[in-house]
Amino acid sequence: MKLIKSEKQANSLVELQFSVDAETFKAAVDKAFKRECKKYNVPGFRRGKAPRAMIEKMFGADVFHYPAINDLFPEAYEAAVAEAGLQVVGQPVPEVVSESLEEGFVIKAMVPVQPEITLGDYAGLEVTKTVHTVTDADVAGELERMQQRNGRQVTREGAAVMGDTATIDFEGFLGEKAFEGGKGEKYPLELGSGAFIPGFEDQVIGHAAGDEFDVNVKFPEDYQEDLAGKDATFKVKIHEITYKELPELDDEFAKDVSEFDTLDELKADIRKNLEERRNTQADAEVENALMAKVVEGMQGDIPEVMYDNRCQELAREYEIRLQQNGLKLDQYMKYTGQTMEQLLATFKPEAEKQVKTRLALEAIVAKEQITASDEDAEAEIKKIADAYKMEVDAVKGLINVEDIKKDLAANKALDFVKEKANIKVENVTDEKAN
Repeated sequence: MKLIKSEKQANSLVELQFSVDAETFKAAVDKAFKRECKKYNVPGFRRGKAPRAMIEKMFGADVFHYPAINDLFPEAYEAAVAEAGLQVVGQPVPEVVSESLEEGFVIKAMVPVQPEITLGDYAGLEVTKTVHTVTDADVAGELERMQQRNGRQVTREGAAVMGDTATIDFEGFLGEKAFEGGKGEKYPLELGSGAFIPGFEDQVIGHAAGDEFDVNVKFPEDYQEDLAGKDATFKVKIHEITYKELPELDDEFAKDVSEFDTLDELKADIRKNLEERRNTQADAEVENALMAKVVEGMQGDIPEVMYDNRCQELAREYEIRLQQNGLKLDQYMKYTGQTMEQLLATFKPEAEKQVKTRLALEAIVAKEQITASDEDAEAEIKKIADAYKMEVDAVKGLINVEDIKKDLAANKALDFVKEKANIKVENVTDEKAN
């Protein structure tokens, strides 16, 4: 490979031109002929047995040239990129400039590269850290949630009331005809949850286990098209009615649900955890606000492929989360009626934010000469190993240590921005904060 040209273009593209010599090209063409000849049917010859000259006469003298170029391109391209010192961020768009057995071939490739970022102000930025004060009501609310989680279902004797769970069979009818999707058996319906059509749950209240009765409702106008706005009757049978019996909030409760001996100790721990959570959330909001200002002040020609790549990564992460919940991505797409293009579009704003933030941090790393040491990387790898209960050497075999160092350096750059910022702390009381 011989590098001919590496020239910057608009939109963080580089025009890369390189050549491969005639001898290398000829050898690749010979190899391509041996591999590809079976694809060509030449009258009078068994498939794969026709002379090369006959195939080239029938299908073109360069019939094996382009397979040969495809074979040689990856290695030659990588060598050209390395010699030009490019930091590539996406796939190249190649074009054959010339090719012949006598001269070899020349390739031109438009290559998206890491953009050059010009930073604005990133030191002395002013932001407000808003910390939501933990109130007695917040502690009481968390206690109530713990109480609900530790309640037990008890069978109710008599009529159902709001908040009970009625286990029911139901079947829906439009006139005398049952409609598709309107039938269920032994469905646990929490009365007051709003899970069913408006008016349905209200008509279950007052009935007892064993009752069979009709529920008359009208489907909302914005319901699915074949049912929207229509009157319907559901035939309902109640199998069982249960209600949640809640434990008393006392010292015994504290002993049962925590490591504390008294309710007061449990409340103090809840308050402490809520304060830590809100402070952590406030810190995260400060970081986001600071980086938003840094990004707003920076300039750079960011290639679209960087956003596209991050969208793809976010989609893969989302697919993994779906799988963890027992759902495949294609099933999700079918349920939601989305195309892959539409799904990727939903990730675009976050992808752009993340790409710009990372580029800004990397620019700060370069300008401030921030580095992550080998010791920093070792400590981070140890954290990862501990988190996943793996051996350190096993983790090292799975990750790139240099990538870890880049991430750590970016984190240090964020810490630098925070240390240099003017952060005003504001405590607010908000009964709805959690």
